[in-house]
Amino acid sequence: MRMPEPYRIKMVEPIRLLAREERERKLNEAGLNVFSLKAEDVFIDLLTDSGTNAMSDNQWAGLMLGDESYAGCKNFYHLQDTAQEVFGYKYIVPTHQGRGAENLLFSILVKPGQYVLGNVHFDTTEAHITLKGGKPVNLVIDEAYNTSTYHPFKGNIDLHKLENFIKEHGTENIAFMLITVTCNTVGGQPVSMENIKQVSEICRRYGIRVFIDAARFAENAYFIKTREEGYQDKSIPEIVREMFSYADGFTFSAKKDALVNIGGMIGIKDDEELYMRLRELVIVYEGFPTYGGLAGRDLEAMSRGLREVLSFDYLQSRISQVQYLGQLLSEAGIPIQTPVGGHAVFVDAGKMLPHLPWDSFPGVALTAELYLEGGVRAVEIGSLLMGRQAPTELVRLTIPRRVYTDNHMAYVAECLSNINKRRDQVRGVKITYEPPVLRHFLARFEWA
Repeated sequence: MRMPEPYRIKMVEPIRLLAREERERKLNEAGLNVFSLKAEDVFIDLLTDSGTNAMSDNQWAGLMLGDESYAGCKNFYHLQDTAQEVFGYKYIVPTHQGRGAENLLFSILVKPGQYVLGNVHFDTTEAHITLKGGKPVNLVIDEAYNTSTYHPFKGNIDLHKLENFIKEHGTENIAFMLITVTCNTVGGQPVSMENIKQVSEICRRYGIRVFIDAARFAENAYFIKTREEGYQDKSIPEIVREMFSYADGFTFSAKKDALVNIGGMIGIKDDEELYMRLRELVIVYEGFPTYGGLAGRDLEAMSRGLREVLSFDYLQSRISQVQYLGQLLSEAGIPIQTPVGGHAVFVDAGKMLPHLPWDSFPGVALTAELYLEGGVRAVEIGSLLMGRQAPTELVRLTIPRRVYTDNHMAYVAECLSNINKRRDQVRGVKITYEPPVLRHFLARFEWA
């Protein structure tokens, strides 16, 4: 029996489905890129889970306690105490969001020509590394790219690839290791505790720092508890503390697992020198170290969300809804990344639309068709986002936290099922405009 959501709905926001003809006009005006659609023209928005969360009554109440002092606001100290308790780290630097945290940390740690190792870096992470003159390297296990095979931790780093890369390129040419939990680009796939521990041991042997991209840390902890031997009787807070004990620091987009609409932070375990350099730099790019580009009320909401996300009942409800959508799609014969990850269902557009080559961008074509079919907005994770001939052509159906019901999931599945029945008729697209960096956000297309 599926357990119901561990909350009641107190407020609703109207959404509307435009007529098919109007959706066609809106999509053409957007250059077939769903990023360029107005949100009010989208019926069900599965573009991202970043900042799209519904906050709790406790978080909304916290907004009224915002201390908007420029320096030393009380909400920073609430957040600092909470983060120290949750992660076990001494130093906390707030930022306006995750990419602000990446910009600050990478500006200090990445020297031109150095490699930054990871399982699979996400798009903005990779862009920040590249803009600092670094070279992102993905070392995820091979199973991550086979969507039809089961592996409980497809976000794991391949330990042989890691050690061989270090030996071949030398420690002086490696800036640090960044473990993304869960690993977004390959399907929101978790990383096991054993893998985090072993990666840490290898890196420490060679004197390489380890950081965690912690955007979805609680969801990763849930998978460790439910899938990894020896952790069934551990609490989520206990698992989180152990995960972060193996790293030297983290970057964090609070717009995911802090259940807020804006915010981020950097955590440093005990390196006071690095912390002091970050404090100096945060003033230049984000704001004073006790607000980091955020209002006091946002710091308070983040602090409260960090505690709420550690609830097993919440995590079970959240992830079971994602799995429910995956189950509906699988039953309809639609190929997806298996097992279903934490924050999204990833449709294998390459397998669903085998008649479209990579340079016809099957993922972009499917996102356009999905909007035309039912006003649903998703996002491509394939050759557009990852570059020429990406290892997989995926479409991410990203579920905002505490926002949609299972009826919405059933509607999305029905829309994709309708497309699947006429999949041979889906046309590819070609680029008419692309910017040089992070092209998927602003590119424009036409039907091929």
